[in-house]
Amino acid sequence: MAQLIKTLGTSWESVSTPFMCFEGEQAIAHVGVLEIPVWMMGKPMIIGGIHGVATHPDYRRRGYYRQCMTAALDYCATRYQTLALTTDQPDYYTPFGFRAIQEHAFVAECQSTGDHNGFRILDLKIDTDRAILHRLLDERTSVSDSLGSIGAKALFFFNEVNNPLYYAEDLDLIIAMEIENTQLKLHDIVWKQPCQLIDILDRIPQPIHKAVFYFSPDRLNIDAQAVPQLQGGDSYLMVHGEFAAEGRSFMLPRSARC
Repeated sequence: MAQLIKTLGTSWESVSTPFMCFEGEQAIAHVGVLEIPVWMMGKPMIIGGIHGVATHPDYRRRGYYRQCMTAALDYCATRYQTLALTTDQPDYYTPFGFRAIQEHAFVAECQSTGDHNGFRILDLKIDTDRAILHRLLDERTSVSDSLGSIGAKALFFFNEVNNPLYYAEDLDLIIAMEIENTQLKLHDIVWKQPCQLIDILDRIPQPIHKAVFYFSPDRLNIDAQAVPQLQGGDSYLMVHGEFAAEGRSFMLPRSARC
């Protein structure tokens, strides 16, 4: 994955600060920290993202994980007001002051007939398509006023490079989405200017009767119902420190999770 990210013109190593324990020359434990620029509750901020938490099986339960995590938290203490991570094992992180926060998906009924194809899938092996993705990531505004990414290219590539990315040239936006029968699932939108949901539906060449948003669709001019849900079915969002969106209905987009 790291090599694939490099082919897209960035480097995982350039954005992640590692905290590691060694046995001789062998790395036996790791905790990484990266910066995640986000837009939260109407303001830009940078969150410290905790990722890549791992201990070699032969060295577990010897305090190496605690040593790496403590060093990472000490590093973050003077740099970030908020830390975040995602995990299917939240109990590993509560001893270090992290708390799980409820997220929500958003569901809206639609009546789109689907008679026009206005999207194409980007081919990231082609220079021009890579340039489109880089440009929009550089210029993007948040997908949501509640919580959305406004940067973190390497993290976006890590999370989305193996998923179809749909480009609408006339809207000049990229969408990470899936379609199952008549249900549209939207994971993120990379845009300079917001559009309305109807603008997206009008460019999908099949009927859509339900849209599910894995982010708050407050910029899409749609009435959607918030439903408590874990991202991907088992991914808890855990935070450390202040979190302005806490207690509200939101979801951190898949592309910004670590």
